[in-house]
Amino acid sequence: MKKTNASILIIDDQEDILFASKVYLKKYFENIYTLNNPKNIVELLAKNTIDVVLLDMNYRIGFEDGREGLYLLKEIKTLSPKTVVILMTAFGKVETAVEGLKSGAFDYILKPWENKKLLESVKQAVDKARKDQKKVKDIEIKKEFFIGNSETIKKAYSLADKVAKTDANVLILGENGTGKFVLAHHIYTQSERKEKPFIAVDLGSLNSNIFESELFGYAKGAFTDAKTDTPGRFEMAQNGTIFLDEIGNVPLLLQSKLLQVIQTKTVTRLGETKARPLNVRIITATNLNLKEEVAEKTFREDLYYRINTMEIVLPPLRERDEDKIPLAEYLLDKMIEKYGRDEIVFDQKVLEQIEKHAWNGNIREMENKIERAVILCENNKITVSDLDLDIITPYDDHTEDNQLSAVEKATVEKALLKNNNNISKTAEELGLSRGSLYRRLDKYNINID
Repeated sequence: MKKTNASILIIDDQEDILFASKVYLKKYFENIYTLNNPKNIVELLAKNTIDVVLLDMNYRIGFEDGREGLYLLKEIKTLSPKTVVILMTAFGKVETAVEGLKSGAFDYILKPWENKKLLESVKQAVDKARKDQKKVKDIEIKKEFFIGNSETIKKAYSLADKVAKTDANVLILGENGTGKFVLAHHIYTQSERKEKPFIAVDLGSLNSNIFESELFGYAKGAFTDAKTDTPGRFEMAQNGTIFLDEIGNVPLLLQSKLLQVIQTKTVTRLGETKARPLNVRIITATNLNLKEEVAEKTFREDLYYRINTMEIVLPPLRERDEDKIPLAEYLLDKMIEKYGRDEIVFDQKVLEQIEKHAWNGNIREMENKIERAVILCENNKITVSDLDLDIITPYDDHTEDNQLSAVEKATVEKALLKNNNNISKTAEELGLSRGSLYRRLDKYNINID
């Protein structure tokens, strides 16, 4: 029997499961990798092309809610979007697995599994990986990504191309959904380090108690679950580039530890005293006004200047009117490829809506709306109801400020209500400092008594 030329990665902390699944799947697929420590996922994905990951959802003793699996799923999809993920979970945890499907997993299997069901699921996942890889290659041949013709975005990318050839640290500023990750990756692909690792870390999703172990690594025995020596994200990016997203959300105490690594160009794993030399290019990004955060002493001034050798600002979509229709057409082509649909076009009224809409969620909002429309549309024409824009905002210079203020005020009020007027929790949810939140309360005359 000829094996399928595919690479399968199995991640589980139980050695017997790793052994049994590897022995079985090795009969059908060329390359089988196993990991008993999910911390090593980044390093393995950076060095190997993986078609399918079988991912257990729980690792730490006493934590069986599947949150680790969902976090790792997000990491895998960020690091290797073409890799297809199958979740493994125990009977009775199906609800969490379903949540994983909504977050991008292909399938889930229950432990203990039937071998035939496991094999069938993996085969289908490999088929999907192959189709997705072909679609991505076709899209990349047509156009790597959309930049646009507005002066503001051309200026941002022109600056990026200039700084890419250097090793200067770059700070990317922009609202959520403006394409900060895409710009960071573009800088990497244009740099001399493009053949080395590109490691992306969402600092906003890192809990403070795992911040150091994730970024700096740890020695065996450094804490209860530290079973092996494990490099952190900085070491995994050695000779390459590390992208630290949402850096504005890092607490002050941890900012000092990050600063030390950047200043000394060394990293010390938890549980060790040995400083390991680093050769890493650092790109950071945030949707916050860091100058404001520095003034309020919620962000260290010395760290700000260390990461900000070059600052690039990405404009929001509302300031790129001439790019809205071309961007929508690009995203439509992308979704047609993704879902294997026949040619689809926008109804003229839809184009008018796209042009008028404020797109406060920026490119991410537009992509989500167009993907939904491609799924729902009939007769190969996207209608107004398919696009489902909640509010079509009349858009001109006189109304812009009032529109944005109304949206921001409503967002703040909703977050306050959700958190029972707790300032700290509300500020954290909104990605603001307490000082910034208080200023908005005053600006919009919001009382929390």
